[in-house]
Amino acid sequence: MGDPIAGGRPIIWTLWFVAALAIVIIALYDFSKLSKQNLKRVGLVGTVIAVVLFASVKGYYVYTAGLRIEERGVELQDYRPFKPESNLAKLDAPASFKVEEELPRLDGATALYPLYASFVEATYPQGDYDPYDIEWGNSAVVSTTTGEAYERLINGKTDIIFVAGPSDQQIAAAERKGVAFNMTPIGREAFIFFVHEDNPVDSLELEEIQQIYSGDIRNWQEVGGKNDSIRAFQRPEGSGSQTALQRMMGERKLMDAPVEDVPEGMGGIIEQTAAYQNHKNAIGFSFRFYATEMIEDHDIKLVQVNGVAPTVETIADGTYPITSEFYAITTEDRYEEFKPFLDWMGSEEGQTLVERTGYVPLAKD
Repeated sequence: MGDPIAGGRPIIWTLWFVAALAIVIIALYDFSKLSKQNLKRVGLVGTVIAVVLFASVKGYYVYTAGLRIEERGVELQDYRPFKPESNLAKLDAPASFKVEEELPRLDGATALYPLYASFVEATYPQGDYDPYDIEWGNSAVVSTTTGEAYERLINGKTDIIFVAGPSDQQIAAAERKGVAFNMTPIGREAFIFFVHEDNPVDSLELEEIQQIYSGDIRNWQEVGGKNDSIRAFQRPEGSGSQTALQRMMGERKLMDAPVEDVPEGMGGIIEQTAAYQNHKNAIGFSFRFYATEMIEDHDIKLVQVNGVAPTVETIADGTYPITSEFYAITTEDRYEEFKPFLDWMGSEEGQTLVERTGYVPLAKD
């Protein structure tokens, strides 16, 4: 269940609890014999119980929120172009390509923002490129999420997006709008799985991961761990990592994602995919750079797959079994307009920024 604090539900629960408790006590006990002083004591005890209950509910949800690993937990301002002392990768000399005329509007996945922000700093004129300025449209370079970036590209609200490959639903949405994607590979990345650092399981076979996410394996004891049920978290439909999971499953049917109730509007409740919480029995997934470089330490441990750890070296030589390319994607009808920029991303300079950011560059021909 999601945090009910936002919807005021703990207050309601507390009031109902106190009211119900008071009714029961009144029904079972004759208060007429109590002095005013004793009645005050009873009222004080009831108030303390209500406060303790509310604090316990709030404390629990504060604790569980601290276990979550969510994309918007990343502070993108740390990677903002032309910001003094930013964390962006840089070239040793000015880039050979410069954007001289109208600036292409860029968007993309949170995990790829440090990379395309470094492209911007190398090739765009110095300016104010606020990654969060999406609503007002004053910034040519923003970062939403994979799903929203695809939606904005399909609807002509941005020009180039930096994302993992599209899902079947995103391809279908583009076709309904008469839009075709032109996908330019710009680097490689590992799709990784992680567990709590105290989980004794260090490695899983790819077949075992597929069985976990199909629901055929439900206890850690089946894969060498403790006798504890497996909580296999997923991501919302259309996110880059959820699409990667769906592709990894192949012909296997993906089980339903864990869900939580969250407030909507005036106290209404909706269900949404539960965000990863790093409990001892949890397993989650992401891309290597995001999980290891962009989020704060959440006491997670990356799991080896088929005995191979996801590292830059194992991604480059292909020994890590779940790797894929990521892309700079524009629409087919505007590809020629942006081709010089896209070609530069695949050049030695662009690939240097890919590598220095922390991703794996494309293999040289």
